[in-house]
Amino acid sequence: MSDVLHDPTTILPLLSRALVQLRSTPPRVIASPATQPRRAAVAIIIRVAPPSSFPTSSGVSPNASQPSTTDLNEFFQLDWVCAPGARPEILFLQRENPQGSSEDGRMNESGQAREAHLAFPGGRTQDGDEGGMYTAMRQTWDELGLDLAESAYIPIGQLDDREITTSLGKRLLMILSPYVFLQLTPQTTSVDPAPGTTMHWVPLSELIPVDLATLISGRRNREGLTEPKPRWSSVTVDASSRLAPRHSPILRLLVRILVGNMKFPAISIDTSNTSIVYPRPTDTADESMDEKRALVENGGSVVSTSGLRRQGSLQKLRSHAHVQRRRRNEELKLWGLSLGMTLDLLAYMTPTIRGAGSNVLIPPDAELVLSGAPVMAPSLTSVFPRFSYPDVNFWIWVFGKRYREVVRGWEASVRAGGTNDRRINWTGSALNTFYAAVRKSLVVVIVIRGIFVFLGLLLGGWFLFGN
Repeated sequence: MSDVLHDPTTILPLLSRALVQLRSTPPRVIASPATQPRRAAVAIIIRVAPPSSFPTSSGVSPNASQPSTTDLNEFFQLDWVCAPGARPEILFLQRENPQGSSEDGRMNESGQAREAHLAFPGGRTQDGDEGGMYTAMRQTWDELGLDLAESAYIPIGQLDDREITTSLGKRLLMILSPYVFLQLTPQTTSVDPAPGTTMHWVPLSELIPVDLATLISGRRNREGLTEPKPRWSSVTVDASSRLAPRHSPILRLLVRILVGNMKFPAISIDTSNTSIVYPRPTDTADESMDEKRALVENGGSVVSTSGLRRQGSLQKLRSHAHVQRRRRNEELKLWGLSLGMTLDLLAYMTPTIRGAGSNVLIPPDAELVLSGAPVMAPSLTSVFPRFSYPDVNFWIWVFGKRYREVVRGWEASVRAGGTNDRRINWTGSALNTFYAAVRKSLVVVIVIRGIFVFLGLLLGGWFLFGN
């Protein structure tokens, strides 16, 4: 077996550990209530891309389309997997209109986010689906033309179910089930992304610090420096888009003035390190086939129109190239529900000891919300927003005692092995308690602001007319 697998400075040992643990760990399944039976599923696809210089004369050729093994331990011992320069990657989608996707959950009403939002392939469960995994596989085929039922892919397991709610968690919309798949071949099967959908194979090194493996092994970085990854940033969302009706511009302006904006934690992805697959120009292939068919049927009588057809195709190709250039320059950000599910997966790669790896997956300001609460669940703390007004964040802390207790309970469950509390929906409880604190805080803030505005009007009236 290659020594690369035992090298603590690589991501492969962490990935191997995570997938093996995920396969043997039952997920927390949330039953759909009778009042809201809707469900959805997404596919989290992982692959190991061999280096371009990998020799084809080795045991497995990078052009092989059939897997040589379906055993995880044997897979991570393959030559092309352990080859120097092999890169574990995870698949994300960039949709043209992510606000309409069911996978986006709480991000549906974001509106103002200019950064490109990354998501997983998936969607709602239909009546004919045989289960959540079938839904994830069907949606992946519909969006990407990627058949996860082929022998090149194996299902690893399911992450914990997540609740998708309306703004501020007031009403349940559906239950989301994430399923993890592993590509067993060095070459990805042919894909055909839907129009407006771009595929991004993102290296796991963009999401996990390189020094995490050395941290686990107890060895320090020789240079004493820490890897600045993941690169945490934020996505600003207009709070009025969630708190006020769409067709009330005056009310939305008032809420915007009183409450401000919401800043959601996000991980910035460097597009120069990603493998991008763009959708094909729409209708170009169909028009070419129609032209050939017409030429055969009419004996070449439509040759005079081929110039116009060719000109239209060139225009579409130029437009397609412009879209590619624009998307290369866009800043990719992983946030919201997609970030939470990603961190659920990455949590399997981190140790369960405070200060030994898990905190690197938490935004720098998470401790401000937790106020010293032990942090061991990055997916519980890394998706919650902060407000642009400090007093709003202060009142969230005041009313967030129950939320901090939930995080502490999750920590106690992890330290105890989680055998007694596997059925507790820690993520859902954290979301409900956090947004309950947010709702109380907003009421207090708006009332206090209203009192100050009223007093200001009285004082102004007395100053103007009292004299």
